[in-house]
Amino acid sequence: MQEKLPERAGAVTFKGQPMTLMGPQLKVGDQAPDCTLADNNLQPVQLASFRGKTIVVSSVPSLDTPVCSIETRKFNQAAARIPGVPILTISLDLPFAQRRWCAAEGIDQVITLSDYRDAQFGRKWGLLVKELHLLARCVSVVDRAGVIRYIQLVGEMADEPNYDEVLQAVHKVQAAPAGKGG
Repeated sequence: MQEKLPERAGAVTFKGQPMTLMGPQLKVGDQAPDCTLADNNLQPVQLASFRGKTIVVSSVPSLDTPVCSIETRKFNQAAARIPGVPILTISLDLPFAQRRWCAAEGIDQVITLSDYRDAQFGRKWGLLVKELHLLARCVSVVDRAGVIRYIQLVGEMADEPNYDEVLQAVHKVQAAPAGKGG
């Protein structure tokens, strides 16, 4: 039996319809919750394995939708401007679908990870959309110590995030002394 998760009704919308997010509402300064995801070869990946690096964590509803596709391609291009900063795109898409999509789109910089097994990431990060069983669109920047330094929960799931804001946050975190956001 799964634990009862907090619910945040109306936290985001999907095509104008209010949606409920399940899980805690994370904030800047919180430790990034660890979870196990699957890579494109069904191998387990611990989010904590990225400790020691600043990372971008981008959750999307599905790579096979236009906005998620655009977002992931833009972050793939942005990766060249932030070398050494892994960009993770997490969805509930099956790992096989993620691998096929990446190959078709030429995605070679973004790391796609799947939360398909039990939506552990969605539940721990408070991004699981109750009505759709998809992840909300959110971009976070996590520092080398595993602390969340920036969060952009996109209010309307069909909208793109503000990419410039995300990249500015990455540069700010990278420039901060260790323990102060870096």
